[in-house]
Amino acid sequence: MNMLSITLPDGSVREVPPGSTPMDIAAAIGPGLAKAAIAARVDGELRDINRPFDGSSHLALVTNRDEADALELARHDYAHVLAEAVQALFPGTQITFGPATDDGFYYDFAAPADRGPFTEEDLPAIEAKMREIIARDEPLIREVWSRADLIDRWTQQGETFKAEWAAELPEGEELTVYRAGKGEDAWLDMCRGPHLASTGKLDPQAFKLTRVSGAYWRGDQKNAMLSRIYGTGWLNKKQLDAHLTMLEEAAKRDHRKIGQEMDLFHLQAEAHGSVFWHPKGYMIWRQLEAYMRRRLDAAGYEEVKTPQVMDARQWERSGHWGKYRENMFVIPDEVPNVSDEGALVSPDADWMALKPMNCPAHVLIFRQGIKSYRDLPIRMAEFGCCHRNEPHGALHGIMRVRQFTQDDAHIFVREDQLVDEVAKFIDLLDSVYQDLGFTDYAVKLALRPEKRFGDDAMWDKSEDELRRAVMASNLPQAIKDGFEELEGEGAFYAPKLEFHLTDAIGRTWQVGTIQSDRVLPERLDASYIGEDGERHRPVMLHRAILGTFERFLGILIEHHAGRFPLWLSPVQAVVATIVSEADDYAEVVRAKLAAAGLRVETDLRNEKINYKVREHSLAKVPALLVIGKREAEEGTVAVRRLGSQGQEIVALDEIVARLVEEAKAPDLV
Repeated sequence: MNMLSITLPDGSVREVPPGSTPMDIAAAIGPGLAKAAIAARVDGELRDINRPFDGSSHLALVTNRDEADALELARHDYAHVLAEAVQALFPGTQITFGPATDDGFYYDFAAPADRGPFTEEDLPAIEAKMREIIARDEPLIREVWSRADLIDRWTQQGETFKAEWAAELPEGEELTVYRAGKGEDAWLDMCRGPHLASTGKLDPQAFKLTRVSGAYWRGDQKNAMLSRIYGTGWLNKKQLDAHLTMLEEAAKRDHRKIGQEMDLFHLQAEAHGSVFWHPKGYMIWRQLEAYMRRRLDAAGYEEVKTPQVMDARQWERSGHWGKYRENMFVIPDEVPNVSDEGALVSPDADWMALKPMNCPAHVLIFRQGIKSYRDLPIRMAEFGCCHRNEPHGALHGIMRVRQFTQDDAHIFVREDQLVDEVAKFIDLLDSVYQDLGFTDYAVKLALRPEKRFGDDAMWDKSEDELRRAVMASNLPQAIKDGFEELEGEGAFYAPKLEFHLTDAIGRTWQVGTIQSDRVLPERLDASYIGEDGERHRPVMLHRAILGTFERFLGILIEHHAGRFPLWLSPVQAVVATIVSEADDYAEVVRAKLAAAGLRVETDLRNEKINYKVREHSLAKVPALLVIGKREAEEGTVAVRRLGSQGQEIVALDEIVARLVEEAKAPDLV
């Protein structure tokens, strides 16, 4: 018998017979490890703990201490248990897909025709059935099936969606099924895996079903509408409770709720996916834009403005037409004639497209005139309004929209300038994030995707340059130590650094990015004259700090729960009277604050002061200056700060000076 050599992380090697599993290795090491091991990484691939080795391999056993792997496995298992529970409770239900998500899982179902879609009223019964299945500790057994047998199985069981999917998988691909339980009553699902050894490995108190929504089969609105049941799943109840507390806090901070309370913006069907900014919301936008413009001016950027609509052939040359066409808004360059039957009389009209990004237009500006190596780097910035035809179901408040404005810039550099220029950008980004109140963030490098432009040598060089730039920057050492690499998540034309912010309640948001692109300058023929007198291609750095104004403002609203720092607050102070005799003095106070550059309003309504305090607190006004007869006579104000129960009597000139100092933008302090 030819023994298999299994190499462990410490370099030791164990010889085992064919058919051995990672669990056999764990048991041989010790009973404690055998109890703790939940899965294995075999040659880097996450696998079932009881799946036999294919040959000699490198092995790393996975326990709950390996939280990322453990959570992915648990959430995948919760999804399968959810599907089994639904089919047990509602015979005739068809199953489709059920993946793990960043904080839980979901599964899509075609409900029986005689009962209609599932609703949230069904969730308690489904949860109870899931706990019953977990308590049964059903083994989860991986099986390999032939395509014909699997399609026949799904067809006989009336699982038309699964049968359709199995029939379309590539020829020669291994089709795996996981069997939950034993005998004829076992429940089956087609799945790549891996899974835990049994349902009993899940904590029955560490999950919760959260909501139900509609979802089209395979994401296509032409297909059948399914019921999607969402849940959140964790390794233990403590983690679940912490997550539910975070969700409760997130609901309070929802930017849509706060936006309505503060009268910042609204959304409506007449411009689906676009934002109607109200004066107060746009004031925040203007302050943020002015701040960013000052930072870019100081960093040597030149601001440009490019057209909203460009010829489709330009997008074809750039490569975006083939990659983004379905997400682009396209129009003919002239209104075509239409016959009485509705057919186009001139179907060959040229096509234009609303820009989904700014980069091709910036290359066209770069190409105007001859550029010398001495001119580089050229830093070209634009607060560019872009449009992308996002699917209806993907839209979310102002976080995901169809019309958005990027704090976009493209830097054209020589090869020898690239690492230094990226490092300078990282330092600028870090300074901006600190100014905006985000001190906790992570840097990740998204590596080459499977489908991409350019050869491996180009990608090797580009990825290495971005790694070196991170280390050459002045980022805190803790951020450098946490630097991650993401396999296959780069753009089709370039690797990218991603910057993931952590907000006040622990959620992460990917906002900033910089991409090192050698493809677009080649495709659009951008060049400069080098020191040798020859034409050379620049490298094009695509970069953003905020990402889009809409999304970043949504993040800011939720991060601060609407309680913006004074410099960003749409209304910085309200002068509120207690008695009508103080109205004239209130106007004096307002005028003095306004003359000092503060955004101030008066509230002279004949309402009790407690009512006014409550109303302006809900509107998140940072400073409420209360005035009665005494304040009017003494030239003072009673200052109430947002979130404080008390008040302070302050001379008018003093409070004006305090607020002016506090209201300075961070870069002006």
